[in-house]
Amino acid sequence: MEFRWQQVTVTVNKNELKQVLDKLDNVKLELLRLRAMLLPEEETREEEKKEIEAARKEIAKGSNVNLDELAKEPC
Repeated sequence: MEFRWQQVTVTVNKNELKQVLDKLDNVKLELLRLRAMLLPEEETREEEKKEIEAARKEIAKGSNVNLDELAKEPC
């Protein structure tokens, strides 16, 4: 089997990009909620609580996410 990497260019407008970023933010928050539900005995560290609260505030004010940074972030 041979694999060839092809570069693909996609053009989106600001509204489409904002929709994608909003959905990604919602997915990230939902994953955090699911983690909390699945691991109830695990105490959330103060640092994690601050990160969650900061993420919620960013989403509430409509902050943007740098796609390059998002791609580097581990899931």
